[in-house]
Amino acid sequence: MTVYVDPPAWPAHGTLFSHLVSDASLVELHALADTIGLSRRAFDLDHYDLAAERYDAAVAAGAVPVDGRELARRLAASGLRVPGHARRAAKADALLARWDALLPGARDVGRDLVDRWHEPHRAYHGPEHLVHALDSLALLEDRPAGVPDAAVPGPPSVTQLALWFHDAVHDGEAGRDEERSAALATQALGPHLGPEAVAEVARLVLLTTHHDPAPGDAAGALVSDADLAILAAAPDRYARYVRQVRAEYAHVPDAAFRAGRAAVLRALLDAGALYRTATAAARWEELARANLAAELDTLGG
Repeated sequence: MTVYVDPPAWPAHGTLFSHLVSDASLVELHALADTIGLSRRAFDLDHYDLAAERYDAAVAAGAVPVDGRELARRLAASGLRVPGHARRAAKADALLARWDALLPGARDVGRDLVDRWHEPHRAYHGPEHLVHALDSLALLEDRPAGVPDAAVPGPPSVTQLALWFHDAVHDGEAGRDEERSAALATQALGPHLGPEAVAEVARLVLLTTHHDPAPGDAAGALVSDADLAILAAAPDRYARYVRQVRAEYAHVPDAAFRAGRAAVLRALLDAGALYRTATAAARWEELARANLAAELDTLGG
C-alpha cells in the first residue's frame, strides 16, 4: 500500500494544491494525513486536497511524488475512485438545494444536517451514502433522482426526511445512533411539521436499526430498502463501500474487524429477504446476495 502525491498545480484560495491519494486503503491515506496535521475537512471522498506549503511534509511522511496523470491512474486502479458526478452531488451546496426543495423554510435544519453528514470521521456513512439512499428511494418511488420537484403539491415526504435523518448522528454505536438520530429529527422538525408527520419520520429512522419493517408497512419498506441499496451496487462500487466501512473502523484490529464483519454478513444472508418492496426484490436481491457472499469469501467465510 502506497500513498501518492502530485505536484502543486491546482489554484484555489490564493495558493496551489496537490492531490493526496492511496492505491489501496483509505485507512492508510487518513493515517498519513493525520501524521502531517491535515484536517479531514480537506478530504474529498477519495483524495485529500493538499496546499503547496504541506507538499514537502507529505513527501517526508512517506507520500511518493508522481505526476498528475500517474496519480489519476493509481487512484483509478485502487478501486477507491469516486466518480466526479458522485462527488459533485455530495457537495454541501448540492445537498442544500435538495433539502430546500424538500422542506422550504427550514434552511437552518438543512445546514445542520449537511454539516453532520460531512463530519470528518465518516468514511461510508457520509454524503455519498445519503445521496445514494435518496436516489435509490426515488427509483423505488418512481420519481426522478436528484433535487425534488418543489412544484409537486402535498406535504413533505416523510420517507425522504427519514433518510436525511437516519444517520444524522453517527458515532459508531449501533442502536444508540439511530435513537439519537430519531430524537434529533423530533426536535428539528417539530417547528416545521405536524406532530403525526414528525412521529412518522422518527419511527422510520428507528426502523433502520434492524431493517425489519412489518408486513404492510409501505413507508418502512421503502426507507429500509433505500438504505440497503448499496448492497446491490455494481462490483466496483461495492468494493469501494467495503473499503469505506473498513476505514470507519480503522481503530479495530484487523483480525477483530474481519471476525465482526463476517458475522454481520452471515446474519444478513441468513435473515431472509434483504428487500421488502417488489421493485427492490426484483432488481437488487440476487445481486446483493452475490456481493455479500463474495465479500464473506474474502474474509474466510
